[in-house]
Amino acid sequence: MLRLAPVAIVTLLVGPILAGLVMAALPAFGYLPALGGETLSLAPWRELFAQPGLSRSVGISLASGLVTTAVSLAVVLLFLAGTSGSRLDHWIRRLVAPLLSIPHAAAAFGLAFLIAPSGLLARLASPELTGWERPPDALIVQDPWGLSLMAGLIIKEIPFLLLMSLAALHQLDVERRVTMARSLGYRPTIAWLKVVAPSLYPLIRLPVFAVIAFASSVVDVAMILGPTLPPTLAVSILTWLNDPDLSRRFMASAGALLQLGVTLTALLLWWGLECLVRRLGRRWVEGGQRRGGERALHVAGKTLILLAATIAMVGIVGLAINSLAGFWRFPDSLPVTFTLQHWQRALPSLAGPVAATLLIAMLATLLALGLALAALENEQRNGRHSAQGRLGILEDRRAAALTLLYLPLIVPQIAFLFGLVVVLEAIGTRPTLWLVIFGHLLFVLPYVFLSLSEAYRRFDPRWSKVALTLGATPNGTFWRVRLPMLLAPLLTAMAVGLAVSIGQYLPTLLLGAGRVSTVTTEAVALAGGGNRRLIGVWALVQASLPLVGFIIAVGVPRLLWSNRRGMRGVP
Repeated sequence: MLRLAPVAIVTLLVGPILAGLVMAALPAFGYLPALGGETLSLAPWRELFAQPGLSRSVGISLASGLVTTAVSLAVVLLFLAGTSGSRLDHWIRRLVAPLLSIPHAAAAFGLAFLIAPSGLLARLASPELTGWERPPDALIVQDPWGLSLMAGLIIKEIPFLLLMSLAALHQLDVERRVTMARSLGYRPTIAWLKVVAPSLYPLIRLPVFAVIAFASSVVDVAMILGPTLPPTLAVSILTWLNDPDLSRRFMASAGALLQLGVTLTALLLWWGLECLVRRLGRRWVEGGQRRGGERALHVAGKTLILLAATIAMVGIVGLAINSLAGFWRFPDSLPVTFTLQHWQRALPSLAGPVAATLLIAMLATLLALGLALAALENEQRNGRHSAQGRLGILEDRRAAALTLLYLPLIVPQIAFLFGLVVVLEAIGTRPTLWLVIFGHLLFVLPYVFLSLSEAYRRFDPRWSKVALTLGATPNGTFWRVRLPMLLAPLLTAMAVGLAVSIGQYLPTLLLGAGRVSTVTTEAVALAGGGNRRLIGVWALVQASLPLVGFIIAVGVPRLLWSNRRGMRGVP
């Protein structure tokens, strides 16, 4: 059975995406018999290109993918270069998991409440510093250039890229590299950037591509922070898809292919940027500068990461304040009164979405964990060395296997999920809770596998050999030795999976056809309203659910292995 796990993973990740892309392509060229499209035609494309503001939508989507990725990657590299081994380094590393657990929608609402004309920043600075007695007439949130959208994405993508970088650094002898560079007179930050960064980037290239794809096609964050006239391309596609006029689905399908093209263009431009940076970077490395700009880089590495972490945490605090606020006039820094009235009103409607959210997240995570464990155990029993980084496939297919694992993260959701909905409608499948769980599994599985694989592959094989010499079976060794000793990484992978599932908006909306309500779908639905108190309640609940998973992941191993420090998942 274990041998089937890699095949099942590849089939699960590739099959729905290919089917979705094919079924998105056919209506894009006018063929969808269920809606009267019997012949191939370019009419959907002509209708798409006639839409007002399309070029601006495409431009904002493209810029969002590139700018978000460039800034997030720069912040992560500067932080690792400037603070390696410091107290700030250890503090931020412990903060990565909580920051990563905050769903994108909750982080977007937190940022909106912080930077809005009547937000926390304006209140704290008024009237003493600004002289404002009323909120300024400025379009900050949902600005036409998408700057607030990019800022919200940057805050969320920094923890992701940092986590991927920290995992990849284990494959590099960083201390030895930096020590050798220091012995040649290089300052610490310059040394790290010259001898570690060039080797680190190839290891995190796929996560970087995933960030580009997500940022260029995100829907929920764009609905909260992005421009509205016109919106980003992905939001426009969702609007056309939900239009009562079913004929607009042909145009929506063409838009889905256009979104795929926008993401591929962003990836191509990023590849060109890689080539440019590689050429300029080689000159910089070979130039021999040992101190120039070191102080500025060191300060930037500390300041930017602290700024991003502070904004994320203050944004969550802002959600909590708004959810409890009574009368709160501008420019008062805090509400005059606090009340539980908003929570009391929301509690009756919270129960159903919270239960559905937890059920979907738990089932999708458990399925993903089972597949990941089966594939990794199959890899171990077949004698493939842990450091090879394979899915139990042939050795010369390592890169292909890793690419397949990232496929759901690189292909825009709106592109293949739309086609997947067409497939399901064609075969007569009605929207159910299990379809939503299946959709979540597509995105949870890569994160669970990536979170667990490093610890699983670095597990000392001598423990298993000792158990086998004492008469244990391979299955008994797996259940009684390997899993208990890997309890901390297992729970961490589950916490990551829960966080990813809880934050899924588009798979829930499309595969559930709006009939499956989760905390995320309800919170995003409130984005168009002006009730900040109610938004604060729902967004805070959404942010709290993943955090519970990480608290359990940290607390349970410490409780069970209180007398075994090495099994508690702490240094």
